[in-house]
Amino acid sequence: MKMDQRISLSDKARSDSGMLERVRSLVKNFGWNATAYQIINPGISHWFPRAGDAVIGYVEHHGVRLVAGAPVCAGERLAEIVEEFEGDAARNKSKVCYFGAEARLESCLADSPRHSRMWLGAQPVWHPQSWAGIFARQSSLRAQLNRARNKSVAVGEWPVERAGGHPELNRCLSEWLATRGLPPMHFLVESQTLERLYDRRVFVAEQGGAVIGFLVSSPVPLRNGWLIEQIVRGAEAVNGTNELLVDTAVRAAAESGAGYITLGLSPLSKRGVAPSDYNPLWLRFLLVWVRARGRGFYNFEGLDAFKVSLSDGSRSMLSQMYHDFHR
Repeated sequence: MKMDQRISLSDKARSDSGMLERVRSLVKNFGWNATAYQIINPGISHWFPRAGDAVIGYVEHHGVRLVAGAPVCAGERLAEIVEEFEGDAARNKSKVCYFGAEARLESCLADSPRHSRMWLGAQPVWHPQSWAGIFARQSSLRAQLNRARNKSVAVGEWPVERAGGHPELNRCLSEWLATRGLPPMHFLVESQTLERLYDRRVFVAEQGGAVIGFLVSSPVPLRNGWLIEQIVRGAEAVNGTNELLVDTAVRAAAESGAGYITLGLSPLSKRGVAPSDYNPLWLRFLLVWVRARGRGFYNFEGLDAFKVSLSDGSRSMLSQMYHDFHR
């Protein structure tokens, strides 16, 4: 019985590993959305079309398949993949919501009478080669970096083989999560990334030989870019640690020839400008209420201000909005 159990567990591990490699291969070939690599994170279910040439990462909650971004597929296949996926969901009595859909899916579904959309926030994006100019214009950013450097904080890149499951990084992560007002939300803000780093880059801040923070960036393959997915401060991190981590990661992206970098969605941001027809009036009032009531649990405004401080003003804020499309 014990031997049978070991064989069963081993078979499951191989199956899980094979599934993740299949997802990873599709993301590397067709990942366009900033969130594409996040569907490899723990807790995400995966759906494949009959042709096997695409993947959708989602979680199901109360009869709704909440999709992480958009289908990962060739652009010319997008409409067909959406139709097949939503057909499968309907047969299983589920609805579909695409969270953080971005422009490509918006264009595909813009004229569909079966779908609606809402604006969720804004996302600072820029070309890594412009970072030096942004840095030169931001005296507050330079001051933060100097604070960290004056306290002997140094940032270096760790290979994923070293970073994966490293006890010092896990310690920092635990300390950081302990300061959050809400438990980890997972989905597209997954905190437990250190076991599935794969093609990501990890930058670690150290002071006096002790790890005080780290940053994880994920590739956006079809845009030759990177999503700064996670910035973690340990309990002993000094002022300027986050900025020094971002500065190092962006400069490394520029040196590698990347053409796109983003800090990800800033939820409920008031800085992005949405077209007036995006959200109905009742929803605008609801989002204002959520922003106000949520301050005790999650610092939306602080996150938004931090991301904007690292961007190039309004020109670096995402021009296309985030949408929900639902069946």
